[in-house]
Amino acid sequence: MGNILKRLKTNVVISAVLCILLGIVLVVWPDISMQIACTAIGIVLLVGGVVRLVQYFVVRDGSMYAQMNLIMGIVLAVVGVWIVLKPDKVLAIIPIIIGIVIVIHGLNNLQQAISLYKENYDKWWIALILGILTVGFGILLICRPFAALDTVVVLIGIFLIYDGLSDLWIVSRIYRTAKELKQEAEALVVEAEEIE
Repeated sequence: MGNILKRLKTNVVISAVLCILLGIVLVVWPDISMQIACTAIGIVLLVGGVVRLVQYFVVRDGSMYAQMNLIMGIVLAVVGVWIVLKPDKVLAIIPIIIGIVIVIHGLNNLQQAISLYKENYDKWWIALILGILTVGFGILLICRPFAALDTVVVLIGIFLIYDGLSDLWIVSRIYRTAKELKQEAEALVVEAEEIE
């Protein structure tokens, strides 16, 4: 149980720190970071499509797998080129995608708040409020992708920083509560042994 908790804590901390760092980059350099992200996504998809097309023409065995490679190669290459040539179209849907990710994070925070409540942690309600705010921020991005993309990018950066910080706070409370429960259990075992 302790090893699982430590691994979970490590994963959440790494994820939270990456969210905070990405958020800072988006806040400080909104224009450049979004353009680079779009271009990078487009290039990755284009390369993936070309690789599949090459595989199709090299193998050409008429199998279903080869046919799927051809179709996926064409789709990925076309989408990749479209993203590279029209990054503004892609940028318009990014707030919605980030909003969905933030809502999922917020729901996870709410689940962790319930866990803290069940473990009788007295400040579980702070985790609940943080989770509700996170879900609210995500819904705001999904429902109101603002016209000024720079503003949206900066807001996304702020939301990511907030999300990372709230994750760090919640995981520290869960870890501390689990540690206290373990110490209490060990103390009870020692008391039981002394009574015997």
